[in-house]
Amino acid sequence: MKRLLYGIVMLCFMDLFIQLPVMGPFAKSLGAGSFIIGLAVGLYSLTNMFGNIAAGYWIDRYGARNILLLGFVLTAVVMMLYPLVSQPWHLVIVRFVHGLTGGLLVPSAFTLISHFASTQQPGRAMALSGAAVGAAAIVGPAVAGITKAKLGLPPLFWGTATLLMLGGLLVGVTIPASQAKRITRRLQLSRSVEGLGAMLRKGPVLQSYIGAFSLMFAMGALTYALPLKADELGFPAQASGLMLSTFGIVAIVVFVMPSNRWFDRLSSLLLMFSGGTVIMLALLLLSFFHQQAAMFAVMAFYGLGFSLLFPSLNSLLVKNVSEEFKGRAFGLFYAFFSLGVVAGSSGIGALTADYDIALRIASGFILLAGSVVALLKYAESREKREKLLKSMDI
Repeated sequence: MKRLLYGIVMLCFMDLFIQLPVMGPFAKSLGAGSFIIGLAVGLYSLTNMFGNIAAGYWIDRYGARNILLLGFVLTAVVMMLYPLVSQPWHLVIVRFVHGLTGGLLVPSAFTLISHFASTQQPGRAMALSGAAVGAAAIVGPAVAGITKAKLGLPPLFWGTATLLMLGGLLVGVTIPASQAKRITRRLQLSRSVEGLGAMLRKGPVLQSYIGAFSLMFAMGALTYALPLKADELGFPAQASGLMLSTFGIVAIVVFVMPSNRWFDRLSSLLLMFSGGTVIMLALLLLSFFHQQAAMFAVMAFYGLGFSLLFPSLNSLLVKNVSEEFKGRAFGLFYAFFSLGVVAGSSGIGALTADYDIALRIASGFILLAGSVVALLKYAESREKREKLLKSMDI
């Protein structure tokens, strides 16, 4: 069942990675200006955040399996609207809706994985999930590029819709509602809000959310700055894409190696700090290097940091959230993912047009986020120590 769910995770992310490289050119082909092109590309991530939050609430109320099924069907229908688009503003509307429906997919899939994962090996389960995400990041853009070149955009959208429908069929047939361990407790609103508030006040949960935002902030900054730098340095057109693929390949290798058992044997917080440190150094080094081979090596180093950080963030969440709130926990987690992408790419783009400064800002932000997490950990440890001393009447 877990292997099946890893395949479903890959399908969920294929929705994002297939349409990501073609959306800008598609908007331009409709006669859109630079503002509308940017809006069409970024709006998906923005509304995806609201879809994640809504999914979290509905998962806890109706079950992850049902919301995942709904997400596949609705997103497939939205994909079939793209070939009908003939005006730039029509594309903006479709992107708005696509972000909402696509936001139902990932929290549902990861909530299901958290239910089926062994309580002794949540880190390993999340590492293998990360491998599925990495595979989608590599396969998706390649499929999009080949299909667009040989068949055009409409068959690409229809093919993606068919893939999503097959994903929904797979969920409906292979994951019976009774087997999906649905959490359908009818909590009173006051108790539900109170419990959710208590969950959000937990140190490890806050640390996980800060890490999620920081990881994708760095990713957004990287996807903004790296193509600009590669182009300015006169590298071949495919260089920046290959560099991004390099980090993905390294991350996948770490995810699937037997060493992925480290994610359960070592402290999630230690792995989180280690991964953040590697990413911070990689962004800083990338801002100083101008040789193609050195930049490829740094991107491999970045992949190591990503592979340490992603599973540890998910594992922190799984270990510290009760069953009845897992849907909302993952919904908020991936909402911070979406917000991080928008803030990293658009925010840094608004601050500076210098790609090296952009990378250094992102590196500094990772350092700041790590410091906040360390302070939260210190405050949590101090509070526990004070409670222990108080209980001992010392």
